[in-house]
Amino acid sequence: MTPLDPSTLALSCRRLFLRDHIVDMTIGAHAFEKGRKQRVIFNVELFVPYACSTPTTDQLDEVVDYDYVREVIHQRVQAGHIQLQETLCDDLATRLLAHPQVLAVRLSSCKPDVYPDCAGVGVEVFRAKPSL
Repeated sequence: MTPLDPSTLALSCRRLFLRDHIVDMTIGAHAFEKGRKQRVIFNVELFVPYACSTPTTDQLDEVVDYDYVREVIHQRVQAGHIQLQETLCDDLATRLLAHPQVLAVRLSSCKPDVYPDCAGVGVEVFRAKPSL
């Protein structure tokens, strides 16, 4: 099985997104980051086939609900301290891909308050389910 290629996703999927979702959480490997919450900004894109995201009766149960994305992030944040954004993003991408209608995920996290001389530090991942 090979991963889905980006052109297939672009042509066959609706792209759902959650932009600039700000969460206070405990994250960081540095001593000054431990034991305190800091802001993390999430940007998430889900690629869902049109067949699974084109409502016919204008009902929420016909699409992937944005609340799903927020809940996945919330559950991971509630699980406790995590050191690396790379680990966090990989974990969230895996959880989001578990939704049966989601074919691919692009997800980033950004810590805007770590260093005073930059707007933020972060990580982005793109993961796709294998094609069948």
